[in-house]
Amino acid sequence: MDLTQVRQLAFKVVWGQLAVTVVVALVSLWVGGALSALSALMGGGISTLASLAMALVAFGPLARGGVYRVLGAFFAGEVAKLAVIIALFVLVLRAMTVSPGAWFAAYLATFLVYWIVLVGSLWSSTQPGGRG
Repeated sequence: MDLTQVRQLAFKVVWGQLAVTVVVALVSLWVGGALSALSALMGGGISTLASLAMALVAFGPLARGGVYRVLGAFFAGEVAKLAVIIALFVLVLRAMTVSPGAWFAAYLATFLVYWIVLVGSLWSSTQPGGRG
């Protein structure tokens, strides 16, 4: 897998997390009402925005150059991701009342996207004619 394919994979994760966030929010709306739905949007949104920050930093201008620059960009991306998660958790907890179950359910559900995209990518790369 080259860097372009890894970049595409990272943005597949972001889009998948966005889709999962919307689905969990809709289910939360049906099950628990407006506060649950908004809480799910906040929880899933935190994870999605953090993954987006990671992808943008890790595959941005910092990653152009040699192996050490790419590695440094990935570390910087992880730092950006962690900073976004902390900042948004604090912001949401200070700015609104959340439904904890919906909030954490959506946040945690977005982590499944990593595994689904990774397994799908590995599976397709092992198939005849798959990208490898």
